[in-house]
Amino acid sequence: MKYLVTGAAGFIGARVSEKLCQAGHQVVGIDNLNDYYDVSLKQSRLDKLAAFASFRFQKLDLADREGMAKLFADEQFQRVIHLGAQAGVRYSITNPFAYADSNLVGTLCVLEGCRHNKVEHLVFASSSSTYGLNKKMPFATCDSVDHPVSFYAATKKANEMMAHSYAHLYGLPTTGLRFFTVYGPWGRPDMAPMLFASAISADKPIKVFNHGDMSRDFTFIDDIVAGILLCADNVPKPDPNWTVEQGTPASSSAPYRVYNIGNGSPVRLMDFIAELENALGKTAEKIMMPMQDGDVKATWADTDDLFKAVGYKPQVGIKEGVKAFADWYRGYYGQS
Repeated sequence: MKYLVTGAAGFIGARVSEKLCQAGHQVVGIDNLNDYYDVSLKQSRLDKLAAFASFRFQKLDLADREGMAKLFADEQFQRVIHLGAQAGVRYSITNPFAYADSNLVGTLCVLEGCRHNKVEHLVFASSSSTYGLNKKMPFATCDSVDHPVSFYAATKKANEMMAHSYAHLYGLPTTGLRFFTVYGPWGRPDMAPMLFASAISADKPIKVFNHGDMSRDFTFIDDIVAGILLCADNVPKPDPNWTVEQGTPASSSAPYRVYNIGNGSPVRLMDFIAELENALGKTAEKIMMPMQDGDVKATWADTDDLFKAVGYKPQVGIKEGVKAFADWYRGYYGQS
């Protein structure tokens, strides 16, 4: 099978590409290698992938309309896993146009490439951030996601609607996955686990927002990747009995599905920090801070529909996952 993986130098994209190559697939990975965070970490992920003869990388911006059209026409992908995006909730407050370019225009270029080249299945990244002001726990795909609290979340909601329109108009099978707080080896430096590990290792204080009264459905990277690959093999079909009035917004009369992908077991932020302190062998000095703009107090994924569809069941608990992350962190950054 021939795959396109967008965001292939990213945290999730690199691991997905690695697993696809190990399974014997051909993978073309693209990424614009922007400097939102340390480019050397992105390059290190790509260096790992260079060991696979079945992997090829092309530096390409998602919003490059002509470049993307040529890529799709030349390569004739069978499946596309679209993980490339401008990430980060808080950065979307200060630089919203980066999100419009990458997440909106870029996703449109992916959809157009899939449409014109008969891609058999598009799997794309959405986010738990789409739940916004929703306070019902756990978050379920039957819930409303019409009230985002960040522009980043708004672009992810828009991606779902864009994908549905292409599924409806052109019969393009699409599956959207709302990721819940992914962590683990090779993680993003702008996310809490890496920020905490960096500060704790350097004997610097960490900022703990909402005075620590937060929880997240922390999900280990390998569980996320396993779910993505299960979904890639599960091509959605139209549901002829679906109606707007009686059906879930996560399904359709078009070949379209949206799933939560998370651990399904939220962890208090202070408990996560304690596990990381234990794994690093150091106690953090904590500066208690108010809630940040665009943030939410808690996330918790209802993954029942994903289990029913593909048998998805996370395997890695928080203690095991944090230890694996801490071991990688010390090795990569040369910490004793």
